[in-house]
Amino acid sequence: MTATGTFGLSREARNLQWLLGNLVEEVPGLRSVAVVSSDGLLLLSSDPAAQSAATAAAGRSDGPRGPRGSSADLATIVSGIGSLTIGAARLMDGGGVKQTMVAMEEGSVFVMSISDGSLLGVHADPDCDMSVVAYHMALFVGRAGHVLTPELRSELRKSMESTQ
Repeated sequence: MTATGTFGLSREARNLQWLLGNLVEEVPGLRSVAVVSSDGLLLLSSDPAAQSAATAAAGRSDGPRGPRGSSADLATIVSGIGSLTIGAARLMDGGGVKQTMVAMEEGSVFVMSISDGSLLGVHADPDCDMSVVAYHMALFVGRAGHVLTPELRSELRKSMESTQ
């Protein structure tokens, strides 16, 4: 692990944050993006509004929780979908789950395996180009999968906990 930088995070953690920001900037129609650990904890989020709301609320018990559909909510959904599809794949002898997509009237949720049980989840607008979303998610997974070590997951988890 490299030394931490000016923001208190290692170079690898800042690179993953940059990759996530790049995903959000390059793909139109994304509402929220979250990287979730195998135990369902939020590691990375594209939702700075929810993070700043959580930080502002840290000193008050009646503070805002963040909007419905925020990255924290997405992390819970992604973890549940991941668990359900992994169980279904085992029952069907289908092997590992690579990607899951849920299309709804008012949006879509995409879940893609990263590594060691970690998942990338995306909540997108209903009119998003699903193939573009899936392509850019695959790029993120390809770039992030080999660097998402247990040490880096621990660092990201602690970073997310400190913002809440």
